[in-house]
Amino acid sequence: MHIVFLKFGPNRSQAAQWMAAHNQWIQSGIDDGVFLMAGSLESAQGGAILAAKTTKEELASRVQQDPFVAHGVVVPEIIGVTPSRTVEGFARLID
Repeated sequence: MHIVFLKFGPNRSQAAQWMAAHNQWIQSGIDDGVFLMAGSLESAQGGAILAAKTTKEELASRVQQDPFVAHGVVVPEIIGVTPSRTVEGFARLID
């Protein structure tokens, strides 16, 4: 499982221009079952995605396809997480 942080980068002012394509990219990840959650970071710092059922390498390749990343609107950081405790039913989402 991975957490992807998409923190605003040098071209933040171009966010509106790429928002529709970025949202489509997120929906594609959700539809594929790779993205479990996407949302905004507090204080308007950017966004975060919870991803599962993929390798870090595959996820990094997918993240590079995000129009926000490709156009410098955000800078990605991918952090791997190994869950050791979860609520009931969570394991089925990440296996």
